[in-house]
Amino acid sequence: MSIIRNSSELVWNAKSTVDREARKFALNALEASIRAVDPKTIVESKVKMKGGGLTIDCLKLSLRRFRRVTVIGGGKASGAMAEALERILSGRISGGLVNVLEGTKSNFRTDRIEIHEANHPVPGEKSIAGTERMLELLTGLSDDDLVLCLISGGGSAMMCCPATGVSLRGKQDVTRSLLRSGATIQEINTVRKHLSKVKGGWLAKRACPSTIVSLIMSDVVGDPLDAIASGPTAPDPTTYLDAVNVLKKYDLWRESPSSIRKRFIKGCKGMIPETPKHDDESFKKVFNVILGNNRLACQSAQHALRKFSLKTLHLTSSLEGEAREAGSVLASIIEEINTTGRPISRPAALIAGGETTVTVRGPGKGGRNQELVLSMVEKIAGIRGIAVASVGTDGVDGPTDAAGAIVDSETLSRAVKMKLSPTKFLLGNNSYEFFSKMKDLIITGPTGTNVNDLFVAVLV
Repeated sequence: MSIIRNSSELVWNAKSTVDREARKFALNALEASIRAVDPKTIVESKVKMKGGGLTIDCLKLSLRRFRRVTVIGGGKASGAMAEALERILSGRISGGLVNVLEGTKSNFRTDRIEIHEANHPVPGEKSIAGTERMLELLTGLSDDDLVLCLISGGGSAMMCCPATGVSLRGKQDVTRSLLRSGATIQEINTVRKHLSKVKGGWLAKRACPSTIVSLIMSDVVGDPLDAIASGPTAPDPTTYLDAVNVLKKYDLWRESPSSIRKRFIKGCKGMIPETPKHDDESFKKVFNVILGNNRLACQSAQHALRKFSLKTLHLTSSLEGEAREAGSVLASIIEEINTTGRPISRPAALIAGGETTVTVRGPGKGGRNQELVLSMVEKIAGIRGIAVASVGTDGVDGPTDAAGAIVDSETLSRAVKMKLSPTKFLLGNNSYEFFSKMKDLIITGPTGTNVNDLFVAVLV
């Protein structure tokens, strides 16, 4: 079954045979990439139990020394990870709970690990309810307990338990403002960690003195442990002052709820505890293991494109910055390939991964992948035999039902005939409406994984 539900329609949307072929190759690469970072596949390949031994990637543990094994976690991949882990560990799991994306609970089958739906991208009551139950499971643990924590993208919103004195409404307001401001995920998480009872290492502190192993699917550029799902089991290098500076940088300090400003001021003065740092005793028996990331997704896309006899270039797995500006840079590389055959000659494919941002200035609707591709429409117009696509590997691009979008050499001419101006839609942050009218939205639905975004350009 195809992950991209409308793949055939997207291929035949191209008006020329060469663009159609380029679209087919690009979509095939995206499909292969998302399959490669399927959480079940990754967990089953990297977690092994033999006799009384448990191997998680390069980490080896003796299960005989633990009287209980508890599984907790949250994020877009946590349900699939829990399902795979339960099959591997069989009856050794004592119990557990993971928070999954709202509307996806029925996708998973577990007996000992409860599947609980949570809110995303803004935390809600469901996120809190599931997280509070996780904290109950961690109460009273001892030295002979093992906690397996399943962490993936989306965990920041889905594992939510506001700090004392912080309301859910206040946290929601700040999160929404930051998401619209153009702040990076690292900056957003700096603020979140200082408003939480679980983020920024607090979960590890709660589970102490047990042994904690976090199985992580990274959705943050560079895989920083403290930033993925806001680092519930990792030391936090950021401070209350850093959180204040993020809000001030994006002119959000004055409009933030007074309870949050008061908390941050107290934190800066040392009147309330900082998040746990690297020298905290709680981290002595914590092991954080990255199982999958954007680099794996990019490499899988590259492998798929080579099967079509294309020269390939993996530009980066660290693409960041404003989406439309990143699109402009990528378009310039495509123009160079088309004109001079550098840095690679046609037939060629470019692959890039990472996570851009969108500063919302207009009233429209869209996502960073759709905006990135929309910014390239005019620049690649007329380059025959080209297709450019970008998707969120989680299948959700911004507050839309699309994973991303695809364009080719004739997208601009088609748009002009329909009296649609790419520039106008871009200025209004209205990429979703543009691609909806063009029938060029990439639709997957929630994929059950999340390792950032993936960009593919094919020139046949």
